[in-house]
Amino acid sequence: MWKTGLVLAACYALSGPAWGQPSGCDLTAQQIEDAGAGCQRAWMDHNLKLNDIVSVGTHNSYKVELPEQIMAMLRASAPESAEELDYRHRPLTEQLDAGARQLEIDVYNDPQGARFIAPVGLRAAGLALAPAQLAALAEPGFKVMHVQDIDVLSSCASWRDCLGIVRRWSLAHPDHAPILIMVNAKTDKAALPGGVAALPFDSAAFDALDEDVRAEFPPEALITPDDVQAGCPTLREAVLSGGWPSLGKARGRVMFALDEDAAKIAIYRGERHSLEGRVFFVNTDEASPAAAYLTLNDPLLEGDRIRKAVAAGFIVRTRADAGTHEARADDTRRREAALASGAQFVSTDYLWPEPRLHNDYQVRLPGNAAALCNPVRAAKRCAGMTVEPAAVDKQD
Repeated sequence: MWKTGLVLAACYALSGPAWGQPSGCDLTAQQIEDAGAGCQRAWMDHNLKLNDIVSVGTHNSYKVELPEQIMAMLRASAPESAEELDYRHRPLTEQLDAGARQLEIDVYNDPQGARFIAPVGLRAAGLALAPAQLAALAEPGFKVMHVQDIDVLSSCASWRDCLGIVRRWSLAHPDHAPILIMVNAKTDKAALPGGVAALPFDSAAFDALDEDVRAEFPPEALITPDDVQAGCPTLREAVLSGGWPSLGKARGRVMFALDEDAAKIAIYRGERHSLEGRVFFVNTDEASPAAAYLTLNDPLLEGDRIRKAVAAGFIVRTRADAGTHEARADDTRRREAALASGAQFVSTDYLWPEPRLHNDYQVRLPGNAAALCNPVRAAKRCAGMTVEPAAVDKQD
């Protein structure tokens, strides 16, 4: 106990006279490091906010390998698409264990159940779904897959299944850095003749999406737009005035973002001025009253915009690679630009190297950390320091 008291006393001194409020002290990374690990954690939790860190995550996190029979059909009919679809992820729990703090889930509206139970592409290839996936697809509720009828195999076949996996992992790791779960609300037309078109997302569907999240995550496990907006007139004003929670308050929590076009965002917002009562932050422009989160996927072309948005207070997700192109060429330029941009969440299809590509391309933070101090927002305070180490990393 006395050792804890000494550490806290040292932290009080480092934080300045206003412990309990941001100190404004411009400590160097070396000063924080010299104070010891316990003080580093206390200082960061108190002085950094949710948007003062950087993490790596995954794109289409549920996606597993396409069967070779499907790949052969795609290579014959659409070779470019085949190449872009030829990536895979380990189960969500392994990704989280390895330090992923951003996941992306594609959801399809299926209120009656069984809409996607007979994929045309799999039947054409002479394949059948596993019993567990068939059972999940038969139930009413949102389904998780990449492209209906073609790329339908998922490590968690339903939205509620995916949410449950993250919730259980979070409960088992209560000190984790905040996790962002991005969602695409898929409304694509049938991918193949005789295939199934996705249903639209109306306000009722979005209400159900929110309800599913709240059914899995209690309020104390979430970071919502209302939590950030607090008493400010708009969410944007709250973000620009430092409204994100402290890192200490954000640990162990999950936030959700709807990564969609303007038409779907308008349906989700309805008549709200910002996002009052909603679970999801939304992808929008910096001028919107609902602005808090931005998807800016190309750090090479949008690097300046990313840095300006991050410096202003917004949270940004960008991509280190796309369509398997960078990984196949072992081209790290986009990866390095993403990690240097200040974007708080950097997404990849290669949390681990892909043995089939015969190179070492992957996207990780230095030291395989789960979260570091942000290179733009916290450069003078704690640049490069570890906010959360990765728990487990099975590289094989």
